[in-house]
Amino acid sequence: MPDVGPTAVLPRRPLTVGELLDSAVLLLRAQGRVLVPLGVLLAAGEQLLLYPLRRLADALPPVWWSDSGVFPLWWQLLAVGAAAEAVIVLLLGNPAARAAGAALLGRRATVAELLRPAGARWGVTLLLAPAVGLLMLIAALLGPAWLVGYGLLGSVAAAVVLDRVPGVSAVPRAARVAVRGRAAAVRLLGYLGWWVLRIGLALGLFFGVESLHLVDLADPGVRVAATMLAFGAVNSVAYPALACLDAVIHLDARMRTEGLDIQLARTPVGLVAAGLPAVDR
Repeated sequence: MPDVGPTAVLPRRPLTVGELLDSAVLLLRAQGRVLVPLGVLLAAGEQLLLYPLRRLADALPPVWWSDSGVFPLWWQLLAVGAAAEAVIVLLLGNPAARAAGAALLGRRATVAELLRPAGARWGVTLLLAPAVGLLMLIAALLGPAWLVGYGLLGSVAAAVVLDRVPGVSAVPRAARVAVRGRAAAVRLLGYLGWWVLRIGLALGLFFGVESLHLVDLADPGVRVAATMLAFGAVNSVAYPALACLDAVIHLDARMRTEGLDIQLARTPVGLVAAGLPAVDR
């Protein structure tokens, strides 16, 4: 029987909101050597993607606010950034979900296991990424609709990796999991908490360097580069943390609404070690 005490990464029981947040952090700590380097690559790619859009919108660092009157371009910049974040969290959600599944079964996934493509369903995940990005882009352009979209799509990667649903069923499956209970609300709460934290850390890092005169940030090019580095560094940890939160929220929702914990308790040890019980598709 795996550890189900308070120190377990993911106990086999429904969790409180605080425990979900703690479990996500514990999962990130356990798998950070895989998830954080992937987060670095994806966060760097995001900064490079947004750079030309920020120039077009005349968005100025470090807060990327535009005061030149090109609000439509600035709004599009925000929408693209929101869609990029959703895609990044989805991609990181693939290894995070596999790590969470292993933790629920009472073991710690190895680095080789998380990097091994066999059984990871990366092809399905990569095919779903543009679809999720497009949905989130449209939702972000509509303003408040982004909140609904982000709350509903948190379980896409987990549905693919853990529930093994076909690619066409992943988005509907994620939406069903989100609306059955509190999953969407907890995902939005986690995003808001990490958004406040990463904005504070990135700006604090930037202004700290500026106040200590470690780098000449009066030069516009250096100022842009320093801001991109600060946000990229913070997001490199924040995005894997959000992916881990999505994974544990999904498993918690399955325990609350589908009796996953009961199924695991009734399943023979050998079958439990082989993976999670299948879902009713």
